[in-house]
Amino acid sequence: MHPCAAALLAFTAAAASAQSVPVAGQPPIPPEEIIRRFAAQEGEFRLARDNYTYKQSVRVQEFDRFGAPGGEYVRQSEILYTPEGKRYEKVTYEPPPTLKLISISREDVADLENIQPFVLATEDLPKYRLEYRGRERVDEISTYVFCVEPKSIERGERYFQGLIWVDDQDLQIVKTRGKAVPDIRQGKQENLFPEFETYRENIDERYWFPTYTRADDTLHFKTGDVRIRVIIRYSDYKQFRVTSRIPTDKPVEVVKPPE
Repeated sequence: MHPCAAALLAFTAAAASAQSVPVAGQPPIPPEEIIRRFAAQEGEFRLARDNYTYKQSVRVQEFDRFGAPGGEYVRQSEILYTPEGKRYEKVTYEPPPTLKLISISREDVADLENIQPFVLATEDLPKYRLEYRGRERVDEISTYVFCVEPKSIERGERYFQGLIWVDDQDLQIVKTRGKAVPDIRQGKQENLFPEFETYRENIDERYWFPTYTRADDTLHFKTGDVRIRVIIRYSDYKQFRVTSRIPTDKPVEVVKPPE
């Protein structure tokens, strides 16, 4: 099945339970123009987010095929800047992971930074194929829905595949739903990735920044199915100022949880 068709079927099934499906029909402006405009906005969004400090929390939980909870991975951190403007991550809480059925790979870490808070700027468009799917309301926001898939998969690169919702007024992405691709299957090595959903909120009445990502999916490994649940929260966005009192650049600090 075509990836866009599969993504739409998955979305439609979930949306039907919420009594909401995209409304077909051409938008008031050509889809190509919508894409051009929101991609330009995404470029501004990427630059703007690189000038904000914020907090990030990640929790990954695993469940066996009978639904029994296993271990978990927890990480809390702050994205900060030195007075010179160098960006770094300060880890504030990261106990030893207790995962037994899965592990956190470098691809997982890269996806947390680049795929879950997916950005589709003008320079990214040549990598992707986009198809207009209709209109739908996300809460009180009227949006255009597009299906997104990579045109090709380059070795060592990570991509997004799924659906995006674009605010029809600000022409900014307000929601994404899909997964990071490709899954990795090399001999006995398997690294599979769940379907996730990311919501953005308007920050400073200008930018739509990601604030919440959730995944609850079953991964089908050769050794058996594993259900995983992922919750990522982004909070306390503050625009960086050169005069801000931010710690000087130093090795990442890990704060142990209280006894």
